[in-house]
Amino acid sequence: MAKSPVFFNCLNCTAYCCTYGHIPVTKTDVKRLAKHFGITAEAARKKFTKKDGKGGRVLRHKFDAIFQSACRFLDQETRLCTVHKARPAACRAYPGGARCQYYEFLQAERGRQEEPDMVVAAYPVDL
Repeated sequence: MAKSPVFFNCLNCTAYCCTYGHIPVTKTDVKRLAKHFGITAEAARKKFTKKDGKGGRVLRHKFDAIFQSACRFLDQETRLCTVHKARPAACRAYPGGARCQYYEFLQAERGRQEEPDMVVAAYPVDL
């Protein structure tokens, strides 16, 4: 079966999806992260996730210079995932189709502003 075309390139994005406050993780995701880091699943659960208040677990965040908060595995310099091969299922499935709305918005703004490296942040940066 032929692959559907993809209309976004994560390498040209600022990793907005990594700033979502609710990035769910499953037990399988935790086990995958544990294996990646060579630690127990319990240690990975405690270190990399937190309760979401609804009975599930989500990835922990850290400070982000562009969006204020981002997944703890986002590299601040490259804007790439540092655990790409071990990333959770929610990240693997994103954006769920051939298009990413944020990427399209970002590319449109870069074109309008004639700034190919422009970053569109959720909050003002360096005021």
